[in-house]
Amino acid sequence: MINKLPSPFVSIICCAIWLATLDPGDARGKEKDWITLDNCRLIPNEANDGDSFHVRANDTEYLVRLYFVDAPETAGISAARLIEQAEYFGVSVPQVIEIGLDAKRFVDAKLSEPFSVVTRLAGGLGRSKVQRIYGFVRTNEGDLGEQLVANGLARIHGTTAPAPGASSSADEREKLAQLESEAKRRKVGGWGMTEQPFNGGSQSHSSPDVSRWISTTPTSSSSAVATSPSELKNRSKEKTHLGNIDVNTATEKELTTVPGIGHVLAARIIAARPFRSADDLKKVSGIGDKKYAQIRPYFQ
Repeated sequence: MINKLPSPFVSIICCAIWLATLDPGDARGKEKDWITLDNCRLIPNEANDGDSFHVRANDTEYLVRLYFVDAPETAGISAARLIEQAEYFGVSVPQVIEIGLDAKRFVDAKLSEPFSVVTRLAGGLGRSKVQRIYGFVRTNEGDLGEQLVANGLARIHGTTAPAPGASSSADEREKLAQLESEAKRRKVGGWGMTEQPFNGGSQSHSSPDVSRWISTTPTSSSSAVATSPSELKNRSKEKTHLGNIDVNTATEKELTTVPGIGHVLAARIIAARPFRSADDLKKVSGIGDKKYAQIRPYFQ
């Protein structure tokens, strides 16, 4: 039958058959192999949120989208998507927006120090002029996506890929499911909010207990979270001595060793610098008289 067709049609058909036999991975070229972008820095941007943010690696800017996880929307909000996210956590829409804001603050704090992005340079969806890529973000406390799920700040949802060295995405999904189960048990993040039916209004809601935020570590097993909140609190008291912390130079890690300061509050303190003295801490959002009296003795 092909012999009876005009030669241009024969060429087109043969070309189509050849393209169909190609491995899609081969067609993507550089997307096939994992690469690591080291010493990355977070670039402040209004569009940054809990699962998508601007990053600079060497002299190149990327918009990194995390594999596996989806934090609630904070910008360009779609009502249908917000309702879907609220239903996932069993909270109201105003509450799920608060979860998204806390996820953004959490990421700002975690990425305040250099980090790595493991990526295939696979293009992420969106309209940004900056190159959008999917990736796994590694901090000195572990995988960022895993930390978000472990703290009830993101759902398991979205684009997946076998992690570097893994044959399928099933292992990572199972690990995230275990971290989420533990987060539900601990009632952290969105899982700790009072369940309220969505009514489309601006009903009052409480913020998550950020003092209970926890971290995963690169060496932690897939079946457990690294440290319990009570253990973190005890370790903080052991490591932090009164009057030793400089309010203007302390890192996020050092700030969170102070009992009463979680990652969100640490990020707010860093953002409010410089201070004339530690007495100005009372001007930071979230530090009332009681909180100030609790943390002030630890600063110079």
